[in-house]
Amino acid sequence: MKPRLLIPLLVPALASSLLAQEVQPASAKKTDDGYSQIAVLARALQLIRQDYVDDKKVSYEMLTHAALRGMLESLDPHSQFMEPDDFKGMQDDTNSRFGGLGVVVTERDDKLIIVSPMEGTPGFRAGLMPGDVIIKIDGAPTEKQSLNDVINKLRGEPGQKVTLTIYRPTTKEYKDYTMVREIVKVPSVKDAKLLSAEQAGSFKIGYARVTQFNVPTGEELAKKLDELEKQGMQAFILDLRYNPGGLLNSAVEVSGLFLEPGKLVVSTEGRVPSQDKIYRVPGTLKPRAKFPMAVLINPGSASGSEIVAGALKDYNRAILVGETTFGKGSVQSVIQLQDGTALRLTTAKYFTPSKNVIHEHGVAPTIRATMTPEQERQLMYARREDVPDDEMKRNLSGFHDTQLERAVDALKGVMIYADRSAGTKKPAAAN
Repeated sequence: MKPRLLIPLLVPALASSLLAQEVQPASAKKTDDGYSQIAVLARALQLIRQDYVDDKKVSYEMLTHAALRGMLESLDPHSQFMEPDDFKGMQDDTNSRFGGLGVVVTERDDKLIIVSPMEGTPGFRAGLMPGDVIIKIDGAPTEKQSLNDVINKLRGEPGQKVTLTIYRPTTKEYKDYTMVREIVKVPSVKDAKLLSAEQAGSFKIGYARVTQFNVPTGEELAKKLDELEKQGMQAFILDLRYNPGGLLNSAVEVSGLFLEPGKLVVSTEGRVPSQDKIYRVPGTLKPRAKFPMAVLINPGSASGSEIVAGALKDYNRAILVGETTFGKGSVQSVIQLQDGTALRLTTAKYFTPSKNVIHEHGVAPTIRATMTPEQERQLMYARREDVPDDEMKRNLSGFHDTQLERAVDALKGVMIYADRSAGTKKPAAAN
């Protein structure tokens, strides 16, 4: 018996249904009329409800949510359909308090990639690194799981264990990491200080890390800058390495601490005029002295970090040192639906003041300075707060933050040149 004869025997209802349908001409299939396409969707919904073998899987809610999930996932990695619990989880993220591992995950080239682990979280302490690919969660492959499903599995009740199987492209290694979920309190501004004389020489160079852009970040950084200026700070290094982003308005506020009021920080452009927006430095921010400045960036710097770095670079306000940033420069609007679900929809893209596209391009450094995988691991280790001092010294013996050193050297050069220029007398005019 030929295989083709089995088709009507196996699925007679489907075959008869197809034969009963009026065949549409090819031209009709190409039209993008909303009503006709909704009719197709409604007909498919009806057939699934009527004929699918398992009636426990075909409630109107389940089918509608599945259709919405598929629609959003087909657009780009950042657009998502959110169940009510997903929507609440996103609101908890914004409020900087949620249960999980503290890793920011995205999808790129059909792989689930860690953008950056947040400092002080289980993922950070376990040694997860930016660029790590999540292969399995508790033994279940992630290959066919959506980004939203993965995020939901990373979150959970505090005290529960979860095991991630990770592939690290830099070392070609596979490794299991078992962590315990906990309430994640996302830090904002850390390690603000004047660099030691061993690092900065005779200059007073300030330093601070912004780990994520939350509601209080701008205010916190402003206070730290005030303290450093009172200590005689002559130059400043803003460390945005491994900063995965956060709130847009917070990134604009941080940029405004170093730019003049009214300056354009970032603009967004979408398909509809309502998505075309311009974000400028608020006029309420306190103007500051224009001390020399450097910004540290790397592939773990994303979204809000790229907005700050792009603006300061375009205005020649800061030297960017490190590596090209991640390239996440799209705007997601969250729209709640009437049943408590929500759409997280990409509606626009970010542009720097010079109209450079951030999305999928990133922001390139002024001075390129790379680190080896081992140096990156040591840098992440150096930021841990749960390790005794003697163990820290032992594990970091001989470690040099080469990117920070390049930034310090660049600022020293700027200040030496400025001092010499200020001390050079203008030649007398010829008679």
